[in-house]
Amino acid sequence: MPVLTRLIPSPLVVDIRPGALDDLAAILSDERISPSGRLAFAISNGSGQVLRDRFGPAFPGADWFADADGTIDGAVRLADSIKQSGRYDAVVGVGGGKVIDCAKYAAARVGLPLVAVATNLANDGLCSPVATLDNDAGRGSYGVPNPIGIVIDLDVIREAPVRYVRAGIGDVICKISAVADWELSHRETGEKVDGLAAAMARQAAEAVLRHPGGIGDDTFLTTLAEALVLCGISMSVAGDSRPASGACHEISHAFDLRFPKRSALHGEQCGLGGAFATFLRGDRETAGQMADVLRHHGLPVLPGEIGFDLDEFVQAVDFAPQTRPGRYTILEHLALTTDQIKDMYADYVKAIGS
Repeated sequence: MPVLTRLIPSPLVVDIRPGALDDLAAILSDERISPSGRLAFAISNGSGQVLRDRFGPAFPGADWFADADGTIDGAVRLADSIKQSGRYDAVVGVGGGKVIDCAKYAAARVGLPLVAVATNLANDGLCSPVATLDNDAGRGSYGVPNPIGIVIDLDVIREAPVRYVRAGIGDVICKISAVADWELSHRETGEKVDGLAAAMARQAAEAVLRHPGGIGDDTFLTTLAEALVLCGISMSVAGDSRPASGACHEISHAFDLRFPKRSALHGEQCGLGGAFATFLRGDRETAGQMADVLRHHGLPVLPGEIGFDLDEFVQAVDFAPQTRPGRYTILEHLALTTDQIKDMYADYVKAIGS
């Protein structure tokens, strides 16, 4: 009887620990990612320059490029700069989500593997097969290969604003809602669910949801970092963002589009959106658990906590399905009117406590 298997795109190396960045040169050499040391580092003009001053001497054969500004134009400039400057073994993106997404796109454009060195844990983009970049139309998502390596130095993570760690918690926990939306779509529309991708995303979220520690603990930060990596890989397994993005992300995107100058961090909005979407689904117990954990880590569970009043929140929820045409979630399923959204929100506030 034949053994049927499938290959899953995943990083060659995942190193999450305090001091990991000090060993980056050895990691890349030992894993045969860059035996020559010829590397193209993608950084930002801000914190990236600080990291270059701190770790640059360990990479005498590397070149450093500060074009990674989170835009599609910046990503194209980065690719062109790398292509014109010489031959490299790999691109190394060092920074937050904007830098790594630029580096992903540029590496794909020049045909080089990418090593992602995350300096914060704000979202699951550090290991996803998607680069989200600002463009003339607002923001676009571009398919790219997964990073070949993930290095997360917990000492560096602690130096980032704590708000970014909190945002990553929101972006992970909302996967509970995203997977439930995927399964709802399967029941209602026949959309196929990839069980492995769903399991990876859901278990990543559950690990963070049920971890007793806080953002000051190494064990909790490690669990969060591993969960973000698993969520990124789950998207590769599915070939789509479906296991990681449902009504929670639709609501977040709606905030970004309707109130572009006032939107909060992506993970903050997704955590709130995930808790509310879970409540809409009728799972009040899980919605309450999500809200409790978000509060425990200092994340918003009510729109007023990120600067939006009731009418603005209703606008965002009402507009949310338009952000992902063709995606079926609890929002499309219920098709609530604005008055019904207000009523459900009032019930949500009572259920989770203000």
